Amino acid sequence: MIAFIDNHRGAYGVEPICRVLPIAPSTYHGHIAKRADPTTLTARARRDDALMPEVQRVFEENFGVSGVRKI
Repeated sequence: MIAFIDNHRGAYGVEPICRVLPIAPSTYHGHIAKRADPTTLTARARRDDALMPEVQRVFEENFGVSGVRKI
């Protein structure tokens, strides 16, 4: 939803899009603020971001069929 809002906010604005979609404008603005300044992310979020390439590698090595428990 964030990408959709990013792509269409110039034409419609954030608040009108959020009224139609099930997302609060504050959620969108908070996400944008964290994207702009990654130091505001929680330790867990930073760790998840660092591990994502390894998780993706393991998933692809297992032909994309392994679930959360195995990965």
